[in-house]
Amino acid sequence: MALSPFAGRTAVITGAAGGIGAATARMMAARGATVVIGDVDPRAEDVVAEIEAAGGRALSVRCDVTDEDSVAALMDVAAKFGGSAGGSGSVDVLVANAGIAERKGPLHELDLDHWRTVLDIDLTGVALSMKHALRHMAAADDGRGSGAVVAVSSIIGLVGQAGSGPYSAAKAGVANLVRSAGLGYAPTGIRVNAVAPGYVETPLTAKLDESVRSQMTARQPIGRLGTPEEVAEVICFLASDAASFVTGAVWSVDGGYVAQ
Repeated sequence: MALSPFAGRTAVITGAAGGIGAATARMMAARGATVVIGDVDPRAEDVVAEIEAAGGRALSVRCDVTDEDSVAALMDVAAKFGGSAGGSGSVDVLVANAGIAERKGPLHELDLDHWRTVLDIDLTGVALSMKHALRHMAAADDGRGSGAVVAVSSIIGLVGQAGSGPYSAAKAGVANLVRSAGLGYAPTGIRVNAVAPGYVETPLTAKLDESVRSQMTARQPIGRLGTPEEVAEVICFLASDAASFVTGAVWSVDGGYVAQ
């Protein structure tokens, strides 16, 4: 991969206040992108400060991915912000990462409000982010459209897990949404892919009981949890020109989990 594969490009990353999203934001900025973070978490400002301190260019925009007006505004602001630095004046890269976890339990005890919240954020939020990023990409000046979308699914969207109703349904939806959009936009030159991370070291997993963490690690054929940076590397690859012949794909980044 080139040292600055995202030079002159504007990358929007949702849910980048921490974890995989923050790692991706830092990595893309270090590789030349103008980064715009969309998040409801004010810690996104800290990520922006880190990027700027390292010599990059970034902006944080408060965005609720379940609110279409908020998502549309995020993409419009991002396009202008990137254009003001000599970029294309479009959204060149979208990483649709925003999501929440679920409360696990048997389906006959499902709380409908919780179901709707998880689906709204983890699936509808991805669809709205894609919709408004693709609106900019499809209207790019070359007349043919250009850009790359990478959505964040999960291994739980590819294989079953007991007690995981809302999250597994949402993440499976993301995987097939990407396949559908990848096919639909392939003739335009816009690529749409997804990553499906396995168990990753995040602030959330760090707070779990050691017995739970041990169970998670035991399920990983590679013998450990992943890091946000390892997932971010694959996201950056899929968003770059190095993956120019990859679209409609869902890449597992899981230490071999779904291969079992």
